[in-house]
This record gives sequence, C-alpha cells and structure tokens, in this order.
Amino acid sequence: MRLSPAAHFLCFLALFFVTSGHEKGPEVVTVVVSEGSDAFLPCNVSTSLIQELFDWRRRNDQGTQEVFMYDGGLHYNNGLPGQDKQFKGRVSHFPQQLQFGNASIVIRNTTISDSGNYTCDFPNLKPEQIFSIKLVVRAAPKPIVGIVKETENGVQLHCVVPGAFPKLKVEWKDSDENILPAEEPQVSYGGDRCYITLLTTVTKTNTNLFHCVATQEEISHVIDAEIRVPDKLFGSCYGDGVLAGLFFGGFVAALVLVLCPVYIRKNYIKKVSTPKTNGLCNGESSQPLHL
Repeated sequence: MRLSPAAHFLCFLALFFVTSGHEKGPEVVTVVVSEGSDAFLPCNVSTSLIQELFDWRRRNDQGTQEVFMYDGGLHYNNGLPGQDKQFKGRVSHFPQQLQFGNASIVIRNTTISDSGNYTCDFPNLKPEQIFSIKLVVRAAPKPIVGIVKETENGVQLHCVVPGAFPKLKVEWKDSDENILPAEEPQVSYGGDRCYITLLTTVTKTNTNLFHCVATQEEISHVIDAEIRVPDKLFGSCYGDGVLAGLFFGGFVAALVLVLCPVYIRKNYIKKVSTPKTNGLCNGESSQPLHL
C-alpha cells in the first residue's frame, strides 16, 4: 500500500523526536534518531517550490558537503550532479509536497557519520532564507553485565558498554537506585564510538539485584541491564572460585564476540582514565578525552 505524503510524514515522526532552541542566531531544530533508522529533516516555506531552488548542505570541520539539491524539477536523484558520495542514493524529498512549500528530506539508513549540522537554503527567495537542523544519530547498545569473581569483600561485577555515541555516563546501582562505588573505569575510542567498562564489588542485599545504567544526557536517553547475584556466591567468598570461573569465562567469551570485530575493523583503540565512581566518555571525537 502506497502511503500518502501526510501518512509518510507521521510515520517518520514515530522514528525520532525533534526539539528546538536558539543557538547563536536562527532557530536550530535538533533531530535525534537511532543508528540504522531513517532521519526526517524538516524544512518548510510559505511559497510553492516547484520552480524554485533549495539546497541542503552539511557543515563539519572538513568543510561543506552537498546533501540534496532541487532546482526547478532537477535534483540529485534524476541527474543533477554535485552530490557528496556519502549521501548518494540515500536522500529523497517529497515531490507531491513541493507546491505547499515543503523542502523536507529523508536520509535513509543513518550512521553515526551522518551526525552534524545541516542547512536548508533558499538562495533565490527574497529575502534569502536559511534553516538550521542538527542531526544526532545515536548508538546506544545495551550494557553487557556479568560476574567476574568472588572476593573477600563480596562479588565483583563487570559492565561493558560497547560502541556508544554521543556522550555516555555509566553507573552501577542497586535495586533501590543507590549509586554504588566502582573502580576506576576504562574508556576506549574506536572512531567516533566510545567503549567503557566499569567494575564494582557488591555485598548481599534483600534482592541481590543490581543494574548497570548507561545515560546519554545530551539526548535524554537511558538504557540499563540487570543482574541477580545468587546467594551462594556471597557465602563462598573464600572458596575455590569454580563458580566465579564459569561466570567469568562466559562473560569473557561474550566480550570477545562483541569487541574483537570492532578491534579488527579499527586500526587502533586508545585508552584513557576517568574519575572514580562512574564512567563518562565523549564519542564526539576520535581522539581520547581526559575527563
């Protein structure tokens, strides 16, 4: 079934949320989507665009990229040259909505590299109109939690968040949402992605339920993973560690499956240290940040 333009628009609204604010001049619309989904970038004026020109660009530290251009019926998807190769075959507009002044576009199958500041420019309108849109493509994998070993002080738990973007904070909490003391976290970068591991040692509680919480405050996103520690582990802190070895072996295997392909794909990963009690990393740069 072919969706109408209005229905198509509503479908994309379900895939992202939009906030707006003023950032050094014109209003900036922020669009947040999950990696792999489609991003709808809104842009509207009060005149028909069928015979007009509008140009979408992305600006970054390397310069300006041509994302999508429409010029009186010609555009990047029907022969108009000049589109940046990163966006070829991935960007479309709404032809049936041009008469209503709708210059919005859709970027298909987004990746973290699509994040950035976009402009929608109408150079031939009097006065010229330019709209600003910030696209954030988030990667928010669920934390991987496991039991590392039994110690004389309790049971050591391990939390790994593999490949997140953007800024990320990781904390261990108990079932009452109290933040637990943790060891100094380890933070690594692979490209724009952030990898963080956080260890904590827990003691027996009423529920023995603990969870690792990963928070991306910039986009108001929280994801966590729970683990319940068996009572018998707290009673065998001085034992031979067989159970701990089984748990740790399975956990290491999971880490290998998750992190080895990333390591092979990337040429290097640089490690940095961050403050104790929680983990914080910034995936906005491929260079390590000392926080």
